[in-house]
Amino acid sequence: MRTFLILAMLTGAAVMVAAQKTIPPPDDVKAAPADAKKTSSGLAYKILTPGKGKQHPTGTSEVTVHYTGWTTDGKMFDSSVVRGEPSSFPLNQVIKGWTEGVQLMVEGEKTRFWIPEPLAYGGRRDPRGMLVFDIELIRIR
Repeated sequence: MRTFLILAMLTGAAVMVAAQKTIPPPDDVKAAPADAKKTSSGLAYKILTPGKGKQHPTGTSEVTVHYTGWTTDGKMFDSSVVRGEPSSFPLNQVIKGWTEGVQLMVEGEKTRFWIPEPLAYGGRRDPRGMLVFDIELIRIR
């Protein structure tokens, strides 16, 4: 019983530490820099680390990624990096900005995206406004 209690306390402490950890926002979180590329939909992006792959995912591909997201005031609202585990999902089941943007990537690439509100949650839920994501494409299935 005592071992269980200690384990529960340690597990709870680890969860609290993970919940408090944040990744600082990038310097350009407020707006895409002049050298960022922009698509016709308004999605802006900048490759941070080139990938080694040649294949791009399609709009229905399942991908595995690491990511961190911030609002333009610098508040981190989600991060697989902080959780310590990448996320996998089909690209047609995420916000439009992710569906469009991740298709521009290849495996191993890390890209920063500035996603305008219409390509994010459309003002229907928080976080509202433009969102900024650093996404690393780990695998395409």
